[in-house]
Amino acid sequence: MTAIHLTAVIPDSLSGERLDRIAAELFGDYSRTQLQQWIKDGALRVDGKAAKAKDKIFSGAKLQLDAELVHHDESAAQDIPLNIVYEDDAILVINKPPGIVVHPAAGNPAGTVMNALLFHHAGAAALPRAGIVHRLDKDTSGLMVVAKTLPAYHALVKQLQARDIKREYECVVYGQMTGGGTVDEPIGRHPHHRTKMAVEHLHGKDAVTHYRIQQRFEGLTWLDVTLETGRTHQIRVHLSHLHYPIVGDTTYGGRMKIPKGCSPALEAALKAFPRQALHARRLGLTHPVTGEYLEWESALPEDMQQLRAVLQREAQAI
Repeated sequence: MTAIHLTAVIPDSLSGERLDRIAAELFGDYSRTQLQQWIKDGALRVDGKAAKAKDKIFSGAKLQLDAELVHHDESAAQDIPLNIVYEDDAILVINKPPGIVVHPAAGNPAGTVMNALLFHHAGAAALPRAGIVHRLDKDTSGLMVVAKTLPAYHALVKQLQARDIKREYECVVYGQMTGGGTVDEPIGRHPHHRTKMAVEHLHGKDAVTHYRIQQRFEGLTWLDVTLETGRTHQIRVHLSHLHYPIVGDTTYGGRMKIPKGCSPALEAALKAFPRQALHARRLGLTHPVTGEYLEWESALPEDMQQLRAVLQREAQAI
């Protein structure tokens, strides 16, 4: 176990929010589930007193966390191959394939990136989230950075919060965009579907996505996307909000949209595409130990390469 002793004073910007939401903002190294358990156990107190997760707390109040971080169960380690792009004593960069969940959860208790990390290096068991600094959705492919030490983890989380980590994506959307732009719309839980996110002005967190056109096709657009923030499902939610949902995204895209006049080959390719067409292409950060800026790039996975080839053939046939 690792002893944790943290304090924080609630700022005006969080005044009146639920205790568990405030704790998640101020003690962002730990999951909301973990923080809720500490609140329930009385390890996280408000002005020295126990409180409930749903209690509204106001600015000036002092949070104090005195807890033990239980290391991940070693039995959760699984010998799952990792596509390692870079590794040293402090960090690990992996290229995640589509179809792999990052964290164990209901419905996916094993076979995740976290299970693989626990097997890959023993130190992962002592780190929050096994060192995972940011997530990719199950069906999103591409680059992720993982910390291998606690100092590296905290340093990378700070970079992420300061918006200093560079994250670039590629995706294909339904519809023909006329130009690039920026979406600056807050994202929060969908008011009626708790497993989904949505543009949410009342309780959402700030979210900024930049996008530019890489290539237009008939009824489809290939985009380069840069994240300024990193909210859950951010790119998918923001592009759907613009009415240009990502190809293959059944959660935020609704029913499949087949472009008018497309060939049987393209129609078949779109119907067969197994996931949202979203890939984390480039990752850049300052190394937490050396201070050197590093950057990596990942080629498109096979399924997106095949889709692109069909689209290019369509474009040449016009």
